[in-house]
Amino acid sequence: MAEPALFGAMLGLGVFLLIRALFPARPGLVARIGALDAARGEGGSGPRTRLVATDERLSAFRRGLGERLARFYAARGWEVRSIRADLALLGRSFEGFLATKALLAASGLLFSPLLAGWLALLGWGFSPQVPLWTAVLAAVVFFFLPDLQVRRDAAARRRDFRHAVGAFLDLVAMNLAGGRGVPEALMMAVSVGDDGNWAMARIREALGNARIVGITPWQALGRLGDEIDVDELRDLSAALALVADDGAKVRASLSARAATLRRRELAEIEGQAGERSQSMLVAQLLLCAGFLVFLSFPAAMKMLGV
Repeated sequence: MAEPALFGAMLGLGVFLLIRALFPARPGLVARIGALDAARGEGGSGPRTRLVATDERLSAFRRGLGERLARFYAARGWEVRSIRADLALLGRSFEGFLATKALLAASGLLFSPLLAGWLALLGWGFSPQVPLWTAVLAAVVFFFLPDLQVRRDAAARRRDFRHAVGAFLDLVAMNLAGGRGVPEALMMAVSVGDDGNWAMARIREALGNARIVGITPWQALGRLGDEIDVDELRDLSAALALVADDGAKVRASLSARAATLRRRELAEIEGQAGERSQSMLVAQLLLCAGFLVFLSFPAAMKMLGV
């Protein structure tokens, strides 16, 4: 009874997908409001241009597949902001990410015929459900693998970016102490970093694009912080906005923020060192236990008469 039910379920799924392809769903309210805001230029305040450029080059097939999946997400209001922020920090496009997930899930479905052919060559009797459910499980695992990889890589890059922000705050405070204005201090601070420092290059790119977009440098830093989910940039944007609006003195505050970032980074490094020391201790204990078992095994077998 299971095989006819499974065949009927697959047939029904195929008919459902065919109907959805012939009669696509109408765009949701979120997608319509987003399109209206994009057409109006966000209420006349200028277009919301992304300040982080992607370095990923996609083939025509992956780009087309990713764009269709992105429209599918937008039509249903799935924003996935955390993944978008991680991808922006890594310099990867959301469309390429979605295409990778779909292609990996499709490759996971190939486990079904491969496993069935392998079991047939071995001459083992098997039920068709085993390769099928194995393929479904592999497709689900492969579908979520890019999320894990992106989150891991973005966490490491965000940690490095915070380290660069601490140095950037010190440089901005030094330039402000030299009598420069806020825009000049920001540009001079990012011009100190070499081209090999990717974090400074991102900040320099955002400040350069701010002139093209028509926003202030501190607003560009705030948008960059929103796009890559770095709270330190958002706090710096708010502090510099106070300087521009109210004439507040922020040089000492920037130095204090930089010192706080360094202390936080030092605490994280010490915590990671402690975790690694504990893991090494556990590995040494397991190695010693295995060696003791190896030494005592012959004597134990002889005493038991085996």
